[in-house]
Amino acid sequence: LYPTLRVRQVAPDADMRALKRLSAAAMRYTPWVAIDPLGGKDSAGFSGLLGGLGGDAGLWLDVSGCAHLFGGEDALLADLIGRFEGHGFAARAGVAATPGAAWALARFAETTSYILAPGTEREALGPLPVAALRIGDRAAEALERVGLRRVDDLLKMPRGPLAKRFGRAVLERLDQALGKTGEPISPRRESAIIHARRVFAEPIGRTGDIEAALAGLLGDVAAGLETAGLGARRLDLNLYQVDNSAARVRIGSSRPVRDPGHLARLFRDKMEDFDAGFGVEVMALAAVETARLALRQGELANELASGLAGDKGETVTADATARLVDRLAGRLGPGNVTRLSPQASHVPERASREIPVLTTKKDRAENGETHPETQDLWPNVWQGPPRRGPRPIQLLAQPMPIEVMAPVPDGPPVLFRWRRRQHRVAAAEGPERIAPEWWQRQGCLPPGATTLEHGTRDYYRVEDEGGKRYWLFREGLYRPDRPPRWYLHGFFT
Repeated sequence: LYPTLRVRQVAPDADMRALKRLSAAAMRYTPWVAIDPLGGKDSAGFSGLLGGLGGDAGLWLDVSGCAHLFGGEDALLADLIGRFEGHGFAARAGVAATPGAAWALARFAETTSYILAPGTEREALGPLPVAALRIGDRAAEALERVGLRRVDDLLKMPRGPLAKRFGRAVLERLDQALGKTGEPISPRRESAIIHARRVFAEPIGRTGDIEAALAGLLGDVAAGLETAGLGARRLDLNLYQVDNSAARVRIGSSRPVRDPGHLARLFRDKMEDFDAGFGVEVMALAAVETARLALRQGELANELASGLAGDKGETVTADATARLVDRLAGRLGPGNVTRLSPQASHVPERASREIPVLTTKKDRAENGETHPETQDLWPNVWQGPPRRGPRPIQLLAQPMPIEVMAPVPDGPPVLFRWRRRQHRVAAAEGPERIAPEWWQRQGCLPPGATTLEHGTRDYYRVEDEGGKRYWLFREGLYRPDRPPRWYLHGFFT
């Protein structure tokens, strides 16, 4: 045992985003879903050691009046746990008439799922430890020091002395679990979708009339987005026709946007072949996915567009690039225009991946983007120097073995052979050491490497006598009984 061992969450923000996605998925069972405030990074006074048999993250689901839609509580619980396990999460669940009892059973019951009949809370909770009452570590430890280890022990004690010594919170949690005191749950609420609608006195069918109506809808939605400080990533236009048919046109943007002119051009490209038939009676526009978008000075933006802002004209370039990407994706298909997405990895071949420019918030989170809600795909402000050495213009998908001659085993090369051709090194810079990602299952061990020592890489930027520059690395730490292995990983010129 290591009593001084300290445990910290690796990525609490990523955990919370994953928990929010799980809460959204759980809304298929009930609209009343909430994240347990005592779990994850929001916990206060809960170390996790007293958190029961499961993890520290949890969800509340109020399934009152919903269970019969899934064949009863047993079937609902089995389906819920099965879906979570199918996504790689170990889940425990409890169903009870009170939130406190359900929380206790989900975390402290001997089985992974437990359904408690109403009115039997006292008998079911009695054998559980006092930590099952959500009283926190300090209170639970204080109760255990005086021999009050089980909920039954508390039920046998006079309430007055118990409250005087350990505080009212212990009795409040006990009453909530037994149903003597109500406990409201604040459900997770989706942000309201910003939308606009036009109903016409007479059906319209001319292209000019439809474009004029669309311009009005875009203006209304843009105003709503500006008020909320948001930009649209995806918009849906629904056109309801006289013959009871409906058409939907969806556009996407590579960055949050609320410029009606740009959005109108994207819709125009998508609606070139639209047939209004006998006419359109109703048009409805909705921003189905949004992200935060900072306010900009209109006059200053015009100055930048006119080239009057000097070296800060890169803002216009970024905006123009994003508009071009949006139109190309609309014309060629969203899957045919791609970009590089940064990944949370120091290993060069895994530091980025190619993904479509038009993706949903869920896709961006699954792709490992650090802040998928706010990330600007085409940043217009230099973010400062990187925390790493220069990277080659061309990176090989997989490092290629080479033969190297070095004056000292752990020094830079003076000569290397690649594809039967010898290159004499005129200059070398390095090393830049990249250690294996020991926290990952796969790490960054090359084929044949089995230990962290083997997976360490020392990178060198070298230039041969012909002026060509290469990115080489030595795999593994120096050992007298094991010659180092060298690889070519990229080209600078």
